[in-house]
Amino acid sequence: MKAWEVHPAGWTLVERDEPIPEPHEVLVQVKAASLNYRDLIIARQSRGPLPRAIIALSDSAGQVIATGHEVTRLKVGQRVAACFFAQHWLEGAAPTGPREALGGGNTDGVLAERIALHEDAFVTLPDDLAFEEASTLPCAGVTAWHAYYASGHLKPGDVALLQGTGGVSIFGLQFAKLAGARAILTSSSDVKLQRARQLGADDLVNYQVVPGWDERALALTGGAGVDAVLEVGGRDTLARSVRATRPGGFISLIGGLTGFDRDPGLREAALGKGVHMHDIYVGSRRDFEDMNRAIAFHHLHPVVDRVFSFAQAREALAYLESGLHFGKVVIRL
Repeated sequence: MKAWEVHPAGWTLVERDEPIPEPHEVLVQVKAASLNYRDLIIARQSRGPLPRAIIALSDSAGQVIATGHEVTRLKVGQRVAACFFAQHWLEGAAPTGPREALGGGNTDGVLAERIALHEDAFVTLPDDLAFEEASTLPCAGVTAWHAYYASGHLKPGDVALLQGTGGVSIFGLQFAKLAGARAILTSSSDVKLQRARQLGADDLVNYQVVPGWDERALALTGGAGVDAVLEVGGRDTLARSVRATRPGGFISLIGGLTGFDRDPGLREAALGKGVHMHDIYVGSRRDFEDMNRAIAFHHLHPVVDRVFSFAQAREALAYLESGLHFGKVVIRL
């Protein structure tokens, strides 16, 4: 079968042996896969020696085509997606110790024609989602869901602050509106801001025009501050996020687009506020299943910016790196 591997020279299309499911494994025909910023980091970091070449990407959707003889959770023909942490985090709090995630370290990902994983690694999909839409759920969708719902940090009437228009932020916008919250969204593009308005964003801030977007968020809330922030920026945005948040509010630490070292202004911004900061690194299989029920009930559709063919996988990664996308970038098999 064909698969895209992570190599020092870049993603490389290779021939792999057909996966044969073990007794508790499920064989899935992959129909679509989506990209996350993590995949770009992994590709950049792979330019030196690697322990072995792994298959790229963590997020996909497909159809069960065979099962091991001990499988009981799934049947041939069902539409499924694999969890980001496979079968390593089924429910509750994150387990201690290593959490082996797909498409990173020494673990194969999903950008292949077929994959075989333990039956516990999969969830079934909402019926009205296309495979391309469903492929966006395992990382970005579950992360935003975990930040707002599994952690209990958003309720009707709250104010949510979203940074940018990448996958997690757009899912966060959609889930904030499901919760009955007011959504403030930042971007450097007026075009993207208007697209966010169409998805329900209540207040828009172009941070190129208004660099002090934290002060703007405070002004929009009458000085009170927002209740919840999806913090994806890292070093250059965290102190501003703290200043924009109400005393006792919640900041979900998700990404580090500008790096992970600490802003020297963070301590000053946080003094006396009692802001809660929580590290959100995707979520459990139960979170995924809960999210899918909500998506199905509300007929919510993930935002797919652009779909590339399997042969165009490198172009898809380059497009993600360009930052031109709004929502998710998908590869169709």
